[in-house]
Amino acid sequence: MTHIFTIGFTKKPARTFFGLLKESGAAGLVDVRLNNVSQLAGFAKRDDLEFFLNEICGMSYTHLTSLAPTQPMLDALKKQGGDWKVYESEFLDLMRERRIEESIRPELLDNTVLLCSEEKPHHCHRRLVAEYLQANWDDVQITHLG
Repeated sequence: MTHIFTIGFTKKPARTFFGLLKESGAAGLVDVRLNNVSQLAGFAKRDDLEFFLNEICGMSYTHLTSLAPTQPMLDALKKQGGDWKVYESEFLDLMRERRIEESIRPELLDNTVLLCSEEKPHHCHRRLVAEYLQANWDDVQITHLG
């Protein structure tokens, strides 16, 4: 079985965020954001996050842009007030086009946490990635940490 966790860092203090990660027992975190160095990310900026994950949680850090949307897709949704259903459809098409179920081995994501910025998974591509892989791989369990 492949166990994939997901989490977003927005509206979570560092204590809560790292507490959830530590309690999960996951071995690593896979950053699925396109941009992971924004000043708005606070403790979730790439270099800081990698340090904190290792020091606080004993977790590895990997950044996989192959699981991220394109900049035009993000802009259409966030900056131009796009429709979530359109974004969701386009993003899933992108995952199929990239053939992520073949290019990424289940072992790479087993017992790892997919990270994005959205507070909740409902309108976040991390949920779409996890569900897409669940539909295309055998025996995938998904746990949303927040």
